[in-house]
Amino acid sequence: MSRLIKVLSIDGGGIRGIIPAMILAEIEQITSKPIAELFHLIAGTSTGGILALGLTKPNGGGKPEHPAANLVRLYEKEGIRIFPQSNFTKLKNLQDEKYPSHGIERVLQEYFGETMIGEALTEILIPSYDIELRRPYFFKRTKARKTPDCHNFPMKKVARATSAAPTYFEPLKLETNDLTDYYALIDGGVFANNPAMCAYVQAKINYPDANDFLIVSIGTGELTTILPYEKVKDWGLLQWAQPIIHVTFDGVSDTVHYQLKELLPPVRDQRRYYRFQTRLTERGDHMDDASKENIRALKLQAESIINDNEEILQMLSNQLLSAAS
Repeated sequence: MSRLIKVLSIDGGGIRGIIPAMILAEIEQITSKPIAELFHLIAGTSTGGILALGLTKPNGGGKPEHPAANLVRLYEKEGIRIFPQSNFTKLKNLQDEKYPSHGIERVLQEYFGETMIGEALTEILIPSYDIELRRPYFFKRTKARKTPDCHNFPMKKVARATSAAPTYFEPLKLETNDLTDYYALIDGGVFANNPAMCAYVQAKINYPDANDFLIVSIGTGELTTILPYEKVKDWGLLQWAQPIIHVTFDGVSDTVHYQLKELLPPVRDQRRYYRFQTRLTERGDHMDDASKENIRALKLQAESIINDNEEILQMLSNQLLSAAS
């Protein structure tokens, strides 16, 4: 019997990461197992990368330090520190990044400390993009362990790199042990906001003899704000600056969903690809709205996904438990 390789992928989306965090907490509750023990590879971009790292950070005893429910509280309690709201912030965004880096960096320090990605409890894949070399950079546990001097970085730095969304946060200059060498990194969402296809490819590389894969992909909500032709046809750089980020992120995510749905159809009535996604309200569109009202609205949407997919989540959980690790 072929070994089933189980892959989890989590989209980017800022504060909306609370949606996949709640879905993953539900899977942990159904299976009575931590996510890191259910999957061979966990991929995440931006906020999804923070979740992937949080779910695989060891506690010192070989178990995950953060159950998914703890990471839900990260968004509830720390969101406003990462995305502080003020009139000055709105004005500052015209000529500089919207948010100072110290807020998110303090939160990441508290959650990840000095833990390195080479210590992750399972394989990970965290995309970022090097703006100087003009190419993607993928953080991986395998690479970190093979060449630690060049590729084993603190989880807090990796989380900061993958979530450095243009116009929201400044890029991260990530230095290697060779102080003359560094990476200039921004949010991996610019090319892989839904990293599920990247994760599938990496899983095939990691397990070349496997031919049975299960991909679980969790989104952070599809944007519903319409960009009417008559309104945008004369837009210039200033007007397109933020909308183009959302258009790019959504377009990439939808393309990956199409590809995996066609590549991994069900076999003998057994699903090989799951995608959990929701459509956002207009307010929920904003990836940096950490207000109590929006957090509550996002939690309600996550609860709606869970309730609407109760049987599917149970079926997925059964597959995860029955498959050999």
